[in-house]
Amino acid sequence: MRLIAVGGSDAGISAALRARELDPSGEVSVVLADGYPNFSICGIPYFVSGEVGHWRDLAHRTMEDLRGAGLDVHVNTRAAGIDVPGRRLIIDAPEGRRELPYDALVVGTGAVPVRPPITGLDRLGPAEGVHLLHTIGDTLTLTADLDATRPTRALIVGAGYVGLEMAEGLTARGIDVIQVEALPEALPEVLPTVDPDLGAMVRDELTRHGVQVHTATTVTEVAASDGPSRLTVHATGADAQPTRWDVDLVLVVVGVRPDTELLVSAGATTGPRGAVRVQPDMSTGLPGVWAAGDCVVTHHRLLGTTYLPLGTTAHKQGRVAGENALGGAAVYPGSLGTQVVKVFDLVVARTGLRDREAIEAGFASATVRSTGDDHKAYYPGAKPVTIRVTGDTATGRLLGAQLVGPLGAEIAKRVDIYATALTHEMTVADVDGLDLSYTPPLGSPWDVVQTATMAWVREHDLDRQRAALTSRRTA
Repeated sequence: MRLIAVGGSDAGISAALRARELDPSGEVSVVLADGYPNFSICGIPYFVSGEVGHWRDLAHRTMEDLRGAGLDVHVNTRAAGIDVPGRRLIIDAPEGRRELPYDALVVGTGAVPVRPPITGLDRLGPAEGVHLLHTIGDTLTLTADLDATRPTRALIVGAGYVGLEMAEGLTARGIDVIQVEALPEALPEVLPTVDPDLGAMVRDELTRHGVQVHTATTVTEVAASDGPSRLTVHATGADAQPTRWDVDLVLVVVGVRPDTELLVSAGATTGPRGAVRVQPDMSTGLPGVWAAGDCVVTHHRLLGTTYLPLGTTAHKQGRVAGENALGGAAVYPGSLGTQVVKVFDLVVARTGLRDREAIEAGFASATVRSTGDDHKAYYPGAKPVTIRVTGDTATGRLLGAQLVGPLGAEIAKRVDIYATALTHEMTVADVDGLDLSYTPPLGSPWDVVQTATMAWVREHDLDRQRAALTSRRTA
């Protein structure tokens, strides 16, 4: 059995390792466009900040680990085409173009950074202090620039997960940071993947640490400066008034789009956001070709087919694709969009749907916000956790949750409780019955996760529960 995985990040490596695990005698190759196999892209901000000491520490596995697992890794090799009938992958390797025969192919080409329509962005690059950040190569170029030029002021275009993490990372290096988010006044806060009132808490945390935040503001031009700063940035604010900043460095992190050229040119079809359509078994519809990760659509447990590029999803999809490429019958069970981010001393997490998303999906949705302590208040150090619970008022089904709290309040693990409940299609009220751990320094008899669902039930499900009780009494 000859299996080739295209892409050396989460999906490709997971597929290749799963294939070797199930068939140690098989020939498994990985084709990687750069020289950095199996590195944690999610860890980049912490290398930039200095918290991770060396970029090699970001490797999930070393090249020696991968080769020790039986993988034949082709670095600096670009997949240029797929001969689907002939089952051959066309590659551009350092020694020239050639073909690799395969019995099964898994494509995990991932995503590429979105380049917003900013005048000057096509002319200026790292040499001038303008950076897009997505790969280890991008990271090494950025850190080399930081070390060489010692910038004092930087502007970040984008206030999503990576933008916020990079604001913290650059601040940790002593750089004054300006953060600009273009989304309109209808979504007036940073981190637009959570509701605006929680985004406002994140903005406050950024401001507390010296970051200048500008929302509903569109960067229109980046130009080389003739003054002491390297760059001049022009923008338009919500009031349509022009704004200008002189900075030493510009970082553009406004999201990604799926890298689908290889699959589409071979005949694959696309869906939401232009991502390649795959079945839950990660098959593409092309004979002998599977795909996984940020280049493909996401099967969402509550929304159906969507696009949601996440590292956790890519790992799971890759494992399914690698098994099925050998003839297995694995199925990707679906995503909930569970995410968490640390912004200085604050942690924000979400899973499932927000109110607006749920309504658009056809649910009778309602959301209730509540705040409680992460452990018993009489034990020193109790921290407030704010939670927004979303449920279906027609059925009582849990639809989603958003959490914000200080670092140390176990926000990541608490959102995982909601993710587990969503996976098993529990009602909001069902969460109350979960047998969660308790000791005063770490929790409460009713954890804050449960007091939040109780608040939702009191507001939206109590009448139904009373009616059910009355019905039983009179039966």
